[in-house]
Amino acid sequence: MGVKRLNITLDEELALELERVAKELGEKKSRLIAKALTFYLDYLDTKIAEERLKKLEEGKTEVIPAEEVFKGL
Repeated sequence: MGVKRLNITLDEELALELERVAKELGEKKSRLIAKALTFYLDYLDTKIAEERLKKLEEGKTEVIPAEEVFKGL
């Protein structure tokens, strides 16, 4: 997978904490940010899946049987 360069703006306190932790762990700040985003995005995926399941259980979403989907393919 390739690498994409991004410019970000952080609150000064957060930037200082990131710098401190990176120094203590001997890791690059960009690596720590990437790890944090990975964890957070995994968390959000879980929250989205839970919300979709809740809507399904409440009958607020329509389900298409797999057989119908396969027919369409």
